[in-house]
Amino acid sequence: MLLLVSNVNNSSKMKRFISLSLIFLTSVAIFAQVKPGIEVLRDNAFDVLQGKRIGLITNPTGVDSKLNATPDILATADGVQLVAMFAPEHGIRGDVAAGARVATTTDAATGVKVYSIYGKTKKPTQQMLAGIDALVYDIQDNGCRSYTFISTMGKAMEAAAQSNIEFIVLDRPNPLGGLRVEGPITDADCISFVSQYPIPYLYGLTPGELAQYLKGEGLIAGAENLKLTVVPMEGWTRNMIFNETGLPWILPSPHIPSDDTCLYYPATGIIGELAWISIGVGYTMPFKTFAAPWIDAGKLSQRLNNLNLPGISFRPIHYTPYYGIFKGTPVKGVEVFVNEPDAAQLTLVQFYVMQELHDMYASQSPLTPTTANKNNLKMFDNVVGTKQIRQILINNNYKVSPILSIWNKDYQQFSEKKQHYHLY
Repeated sequence: MLLLVSNVNNSSKMKRFISLSLIFLTSVAIFAQVKPGIEVLRDNAFDVLQGKRIGLITNPTGVDSKLNATPDILATADGVQLVAMFAPEHGIRGDVAAGARVATTTDAATGVKVYSIYGKTKKPTQQMLAGIDALVYDIQDNGCRSYTFISTMGKAMEAAAQSNIEFIVLDRPNPLGGLRVEGPITDADCISFVSQYPIPYLYGLTPGELAQYLKGEGLIAGAENLKLTVVPMEGWTRNMIFNETGLPWILPSPHIPSDDTCLYYPATGIIGELAWISIGVGYTMPFKTFAAPWIDAGKLSQRLNNLNLPGISFRPIHYTPYYGIFKGTPVKGVEVFVNEPDAAQLTLVQFYVMQELHDMYASQSPLTPTTANKNNLKMFDNVVGTKQIRQILINNNYKVSPILSIWNKDYQQFSEKKQHYHLY
């Protein structure tokens, strides 16, 4: 087509082509191609697995940059015997619904037996580990303490220590970067599978770094006896969020469909445990809204924007969830926008929403114990990591300022301690 236009048009189009080419090349330079641990392992001829019988803990996120699955890569690797796999929440191939128990089965693609570690047992038993020399872990999580895959990793580390076998982490990015630390360290009475270890809600470590932290700080049973190996990434730096890695995003669970959802999960997910308002789960915008039938969308949006929360803005939204607490019922509220991730304190967003809603609708007190919400409050406390936050909010009309000293109390100490375990 360019040959048929005038020389003037040709010149204009050529300039445009050169400009777009320069933009593309600049983008390539900015968005580096990170190599995840599985690729580094393969580049090194699977050296740390040679001659070993391997058990693999993974899910659909265990892929290389070309979308080849880790189970398939290891099943055909020279010198490696993949003898068992262990399925966390959602299963090895992602075919199990959220919260549903995973069954022990056989993987159709590899013919390898798959043991469930999300059901009756949350970690491999000694019987499951019989005949295995090393457990390999390769899962992409979302960087939040409440996301169960890091609990699975820690429990599997304990199992490996108890069975005197090696534990190997194929490292992957923390999608929120390696600098962000938010929220208090979990209190002992709030330890659960959604807050298994005493770390902040956002902990700023990769899976491999977190494994080193759990071992080094003695946070898992048998830590002193565990042989831990981390196969690090190449090309990742601590200031990278996921969309800067050049890697494809594979949803680790159904409601984390894109890498930017990782920025919204910590901003809305805690309040979602209360089953009080819609956070977009059950609609096309998981973890991106705060909505209910009784909310004045315009008024809430204006109040929240008037708070001038760094890096955050809101707009009114109206929609009808197709499942969940408001299934089939029109709801109104706000959509959240994380405009400047580096400036935003993500975890506090939901508490400011609670503050404004309580001020607008005094009868809305979702943290007051009732017979109906007992389990929701327990889950809220466990995810938050302490019972103090809920009590302070109740006693202070849901104002955010009184909780800040507790919310931020562990930032400095943990940020300094975790540096001893940084690999990047």
